[in-house]
Amino acid sequence: MALFAKPILRMTAVLAALLPVITIAADWQTEVDQRVQNVNDKVIELRHHFHAYPELSNQEFKTAQKIAAELSALGFDEVQTGVAGTGVIGILKGSKPGPTVALRADMDALPVTEKTGLPFASTVTTEWRGTETGVMHACGHDAHMAILLGAAEVLAGIRDQIPGKIKFIFQPAEEGPGGADVMVAEGVLRDTGAIFGLHVFPAPAGMIMYKPEGFMAAADTFSVVVKGVQTHGSMPWKGVDPIAVSAQIINNLQTIVSRQIDVSKAPAVVSIGSINGGNRNNIIPEEVVMSGTIRTLDMAMRADVHERIKRTVKLTAESFGATAEATIPDGVPVTANDVELTRQMAPVLKRAAADGNAQLVKPIMGAEDFSFFANEIPALFFGLGVAADGEVDGAANHSPYFYVNDKALSHGVKAMSSLALEWLHSQQ
Repeated sequence: MALFAKPILRMTAVLAALLPVITIAADWQTEVDQRVQNVNDKVIELRHHFHAYPELSNQEFKTAQKIAAELSALGFDEVQTGVAGTGVIGILKGSKPGPTVALRADMDALPVTEKTGLPFASTVTTEWRGTETGVMHACGHDAHMAILLGAAEVLAGIRDQIPGKIKFIFQPAEEGPGGADVMVAEGVLRDTGAIFGLHVFPAPAGMIMYKPEGFMAAADTFSVVVKGVQTHGSMPWKGVDPIAVSAQIINNLQTIVSRQIDVSKAPAVVSIGSINGGNRNNIIPEEVVMSGTIRTLDMAMRADVHERIKRTVKLTAESFGATAEATIPDGVPVTANDVELTRQMAPVLKRAAADGNAQLVKPIMGAEDFSFFANEIPALFFGLGVAADGEVDGAANHSPYFYVNDKALSHGVKAMSSLALEWLHSQQ
């Protein structure tokens, strides 16, 4: 026994030193749970309000006013408006000194005519690219804002237990153009140690989905201009048919993913979404314009795919006597979660999820400009299931039938509140 006496004493001392921290953590967890329930009705009300009055990217003026008013009513130390155009930043200072952590929600809606039939469905309309269309929170940003405002109320009520500052970022234009990247350029992450965000998906209500490293894909758009020689449709040999060339380009582009890259490392997608050329049935046109999307989860693979697209387009056209060029502007990078931060916060996500249902998932090929924040500081972005009761799936994001189950919102509020507090306490 004597051989183990000193190690046991040392272990006892270490455990004793940890006990106050454990007690404090347990105290704030219990209080967060209670406060989340107390604000639940308000969060649902806010979600319905944002859903009924959606605004497109960079036009979130009334949305921003509503958010700023809510934060001010909660007694926030600082509320900034007009950030990156229409963004809002709220600063909540705890009663104890410490670092700064950020929580983010996006604000913009989509040019989608809603078909859900909900009593608070959007009736807002706008002109989009020359066509009258509806405006809808078809990607769940209404839920993101309501959840973050719920977390703001929860945390404002326990600022005596906050060792540091919490920065609430309400970001415009996630759907583009210009959102997170503009905020980063304006210094929104200055003096911030970590950032957390979420996105709702059609999955079991209250389920939380997460993954270290690449969680959501990089998204790049590309355009292709194919130039041939115009001629009569009855005499194709007199010209060079850019429509036929475009068909071959489309086919050859599909071999990049299926035959040219190692998809065992990470998945990738190359898709053509539009093709336009010609204006009459018996005229072979001079030019065809195509556009598409590229999705990748590995930065080296991303660069490689870009080069292969440009080369395939150019050489395929040349083989037919035509010319073609692919243009790929800078897009949205991979949304990559910090490995250590994800490991540290996994128990928090499990506590927040419905019935502890927090799962490691495969990467999602959709994209999110939260990636611009994650490129700057340690970040964790996770998914929250919002499918209807008893369902494991539902209409996809961006669908006119996209549905958010209000019962899932409290799990998002608990997760966002707890992540901020857990991270701040872990830095003490």
